[in-house]
Amino acid sequence: MLMGSPEPPGGLPRRKRADAVRNTEAVLQAAKAAFADSGVDAPMRDIAARAGVGVGTIYRNYPQRSDLIIAVFRRELDATAAEADRLSAEYPPAEAIRLWADSLARFVATKQGFASALHSGDPAYAPLPAQFLGVLAPRVQAILDAGAANGTIRPDIRAEDLIHALSRLADAPPVDTRPAVSNDRAKRMTDVLLDGLAVTPATT
Repeated sequence: MLMGSPEPPGGLPRRKRADAVRNTEAVLQAAKAAFADSGVDAPMRDIAARAGVGVGTIYRNYPQRSDLIIAVFRRELDATAAEADRLSAEYPPAEAIRLWADSLARFVATKQGFASALHSGDPAYAPLPAQFLGVLAPRVQAILDAGAANGTIRPDIRAEDLIHALSRLADAPPVDTRPAVSNDRAKRMTDVLLDGLAVTPATT
């Protein structure tokens, strides 16, 4: 082979794979934003324009709209799980749980953008509730167990119960329609819930 010849075999496929990864990430990010703005019926051409790809690229990877919705859900779920791992490594358990509650609230807010699809009865979405708890609960339980071990979190708290409670608070309809007031109320109620996790000193 002559020196200075084109890059070795395999270079082009590697570039294609890198492009495919970038396109997939761009499509999922664009779909998340479009669903938040316009709901799950957002036109595919709008999602494609946001992502900077052709509509055909979306349909090749996600033949059905439900495929794209599920992919966005799982992407955000994985990010929320990864945040639990990061926080548990960087902060004491009680603080990690409080910080992670904000991450869960953001995930719930994203999920509201396509709630109509998730509650539509379409069997394509049936596995998602179990995946939600299956991915998050072990990570949250690990933080709770660490807090129980160091005496900062009550030992009787189950991750599934806490996740359900935090999700309900994040998803509760606002009493006041002003976003700032509504968000402040949700934060206060979340703080009350998390205060209840703390170990109460024994009284004599």
